[in-house]
Amino acid sequence: MNRRLLLSSLACVAAQWSPSTSFAAEELRVMVHSSFSLPKPVLASFEVKHGVKLSIVKGGDAGEMLNKLILTRAKPIADVVYGLDNTLVGKALAAGVLEPVLPQMSGQPDGQLGAALAPVDYGYVNLNVDKAEVAKRGVALPASLKDLTLPAYKGWLVMPNPATSSTGYAFMLATISAMGEEPAFAWWAQMRGNGLKVVKGWSEAYYTEFSRNKGAYPLVVSYATSPAAEVFYSKEKITEPPTTSLNLKGGVFRQVEGVGLIKGGARREVALKFVDFMRTGAVQESLQTEMWMYPAVAKTVRAEVMRHAVEPKEFEAPAAQLIAKKGPEWVARWTQVVLK
Repeated sequence: MNRRLLLSSLACVAAQWSPSTSFAAEELRVMVHSSFSLPKPVLASFEVKHGVKLSIVKGGDAGEMLNKLILTRAKPIADVVYGLDNTLVGKALAAGVLEPVLPQMSGQPDGQLGAALAPVDYGYVNLNVDKAEVAKRGVALPASLKDLTLPAYKGWLVMPNPATSSTGYAFMLATISAMGEEPAFAWWAQMRGNGLKVVKGWSEAYYTEFSRNKGAYPLVVSYATSPAAEVFYSKEKITEPPTTSLNLKGGVFRQVEGVGLIKGGARREVALKFVDFMRTGAVQESLQTEMWMYPAVAKTVRAEVMRHAVEPKEFEAPAAQLIAKKGPEWVARWTQVVLK
């Protein structure tokens, strides 16, 4: 009986063991934002190849994640970080939480992320339209952001708060970059008077307040890939999205996400391997329908459903240094103008 129990116990252990969970494997701590998602076999392939166990630490929204890194910089809680973007890299560098130069980026820094982060993916924050609701209302779509202040569009737009959402923050930055600071805040004041709805985060805006999901607002601040996701996840297996992107001048922000080393982190050699891993074909192909971003590595095969995620031809991409310098001030002013 004792031998049978021992064999049974060993069988259970063997069933739970995989090549990615070796008892001898050292740990690489990877901090990621809450939207991080890659197939388990893809992550396991890295573990097997490098003899390491990945410890994925989810830090919340990208801004929340950065705050955690800042608070723990004296004793880093991770070795490598994925998900900081061009709205946050300046703040991260100023706070001293990133190694300022990746060997991979030495001499060829990315135009939006600099030399501290290797670009992994990019996307566009823009306006999404509920096609059926707009058709029902019988009003032509606005041709500019200025149009959104007209009485015909009163109560049309819902967005996440720039103070609590990276999506809302990016949209606010786009308006300031395109219009200039004073005209932009004048526009925001007009939007407040025209029924702009502000909620805490993207999920609440899209899944609760957007009319596509039985809310009251036919326009929502979301992503250029959202129509493709609607098709991909549809229970009815639709072939055309019920939503579309509305790319108005000043209403499109190009977001670039990267991966880099945390200053003072451990396992530098394998951490650098992870940076390279995030730019491999397996990751670049998977992230399209896992995290709904576009692959940063040129010539990556696009997922078929991404044909519904048309890339905007015009967008705003202000310098990371300007965002780091003025961003907090702009958020405070936006809060005063729109919410107070």
